Amino acid sequence: MGFFSRKKSDSTASYPAARNRMPTQPPTSGNLSRRAPSAPSAPQTMSATNGSAGPGAFSVDSSSSQGSVFRVSVPQGVTPGQEFQVYAGNRIVRVRCPPDTRPGQFLQITVPRDSDETQNGPPGHHRPSDQTDDSSGEAFQVVIPQGVSGGQQFHVMFNGNQLTVTCPANASAGMKVRIMAPKPRPDIGRATDVTRGPRQQQPARPRPEATTEMFEVVVPPGINAGQPFALMAGGQRVLVTCPPNAISGQKIRFQLPIALTQPRVKKDGTTTQKPPELVYDDGWMRSIRVTDMKFQWIRMDTSGTVKLPERFDVEKSAYVRFIDFVEGRDHRMRAGILSLVPADEGAVESRIRGTDGDELVTYSEIAAAQGKSFEEKVQWFHETCAQLCVEWNEGHMRMNVRREFLLHDSMEAVMSLSRKDLRKVWRFEFIGEAGIDAGGLAREWFQLVTQEIFNPDNGLWLASSVNQMCMDINPASELSHPEDHLVYFRFLGRVLGKGLFDRQLVSGHMVRHYYKHLLGWPITFDDLELVDEDIFNSCKTLQTMEDVSCLYLDFTVTEDTLGVKKEIELVKNGADIDVTNDNLPEYLECRLKYWMVGRVRPQLTELLLGFFDVIPEPLLTVFDFQELELVMCGMPTIDMDDWKAQTEYSGHYEDEGEDHQVVQWFWEVVSDVFDMEYKARLLQFVTGTAGVPARGFSVLQGNDGNIRLFTIHGLDVEQCLYPRAHTCFNRIDLPKYSTKEELEEKIRVAVNVTGFDIE
Repeated sequence: MGFFSRKKSDSTASYPAARNRMPTQPPTSGNLSRRAPSAPSAPQTMSATNGSAGPGAFSVDSSSSQGSVFRVSVPQGVTPGQEFQVYAGNRIVRVRCPPDTRPGQFLQITVPRDSDETQNGPPGHHRPSDQTDDSSGEAFQVVIPQGVSGGQQFHVMFNGNQLTVTCPANASAGMKVRIMAPKPRPDIGRATDVTRGPRQQQPARPRPEATTEMFEVVVPPGINAGQPFALMAGGQRVLVTCPPNAISGQKIRFQLPIALTQPRVKKDGTTTQKPPELVYDDGWMRSIRVTDMKFQWIRMDTSGTVKLPERFDVEKSAYVRFIDFVEGRDHRMRAGILSLVPADEGAVESRIRGTDGDELVTYSEIAAAQGKSFEEKVQWFHETCAQLCVEWNEGHMRMNVRREFLLHDSMEAVMSLSRKDLRKVWRFEFIGEAGIDAGGLAREWFQLVTQEIFNPDNGLWLASSVNQMCMDINPASELSHPEDHLVYFRFLGRVLGKGLFDRQLVSGHMVRHYYKHLLGWPITFDDLELVDEDIFNSCKTLQTMEDVSCLYLDFTVTEDTLGVKKEIELVKNGADIDVTNDNLPEYLECRLKYWMVGRVRPQLTELLLGFFDVIPEPLLTVFDFQELELVMCGMPTIDMDDWKAQTEYSGHYEDEGEDHQVVQWFWEVVSDVFDMEYKARLLQFVTGTAGVPARGFSVLQGNDGNIRLFTIHGLDVEQCLYPRAHTCFNRIDLPKYSTKEELEEKIRVAVNVTGFDIE
């Protein structure tokens, strides 16, 4: 199979061809195999009925297909060898029941097109006629949709059937045409067309008028030319850069699109001017940059001034991942250079273009979606993805895999696809099995493939040393798969992106900072605690020492891989730079960057590139990292009785346990008031992930791999106003609130303000 040939400046690879021959010997190492690189080529075009093809990805061209594939249920009373009739589209066809088939079982049939259909359109399409024949069907009128012209096709629903209509040459959008549809017969069953994709007709998004509104503002004190400052304009927080010829106290003007400042309508019909802000820990929030209308992270102090530390500060500094996309040597995918940059330098496009190149989603729509509830965000996200999906009549992908070589065949198939192919409808077939993909096979494929690739036995991922429920990239993955480990990370990125694009759930929770990298969210020093608690604590200890030079540290780290120690320099000539009190901030900054990106840079680069092969980055700005985990992995199945039974109590609640009044309020709120989303968020807040062990809460583990039951620790309100979490040992510090209402309010604030006071 293909392997990566890396340069220092980019990430490129030789990837599998579209259709691959069956390997002459079984793959090794957990179904991960290695083979010589194959020349890139586009996926082959095949008939939709080619069920005998070997493993690989096949492009099915709907326009050149000689027939349609239908899913048929054998009627009751029919025995093998007997014939029965079914509707296939708008035609009646006769089907002979195969041997060893019973009533109720499903068959797959192929209905060829005849000459009349080839000339006039898809099966069941008839030219408009002023004459109707009650014996053959009934006529009805349809309105030609906007954007459809003569010769183009559109879909209509009639009696529960989707019909494809070709617009007459002399007709135009808005006109009515009459079409003929056959009358259904009650004695004849109906077949489901499985060659047609699930066409979800999405309502057209209203386009805001391209008008702007002028604003005038006084440059705040202390702001010099070229410096940014934030302000509220029309109910929206924006970031303005002081012009070169302006000074503090002077008035300046700028323009904003009026759509960005229009009132937003809430569910109850009321409107609000409050801007949807993604507020992060310690003052970080996302804003609109006036110069180019991109989303940018800013950090503000209590007075509203944009305030950034001049040197690295473990309490205030933050970084976001940045990918410099470059053209790869393979035309099907991009290469890129991954780095961490200060959070205020990371900007994301605020517009999304559709497959036709036109603007599909505007900055105002994304900004409005950021303020929606979780359910509304998910619905908006999926509706937008449906509009980005390649039209069915442009072809779809047939994915053929062998169950015994699932991971190998899947990788070969997915990595042979272009970025456009990734947004087509995929239809799966397990070779040698009779199943027809009506959605169930796709769900099974996503679950099995991600379960296999996250399996630590494959050597690509490891269970986190802090949370055994989360997976971390194995920095030594190359030892297990020296030729192709990076290909599998690009493959996984594409699978995760395609699953999110197609509303499919994946199996496997990642460590928290990987979800932040997918979103481009700020990485802070506290994220290091969920990667390696010992490293985090040792770095914190350095800050309390009077003289760190007595430790004789330098700007290097030592990696131990299978007993082999290797020294890695954090900066150029790092072995020659001693750590002192003066350069300690820079040393801590280098340690953070190394553990967040540098340690697994090649693998993480490919994972992100694969993910963005499918998902446009601006679309993700509506989620926070906790929400993204829930969308990708699904809501956990939480047994409240098991959760309560496997909970320990300490502090003020140690003696009375679940009989303490505050503890009773806690479980009443969680059980009766919180919906599944808030239960999952609370679990994320305390344990670091929404995942629940397969054997329940009794085997919940801490960072040391030992059983650490969910713990509620009681303390006075004076010690901390809001609940705080200790994710390394699954403990929540719950103050002794005076009322149940206050307890609910404080918990909601804690789990909603992402990153709030996690120790």
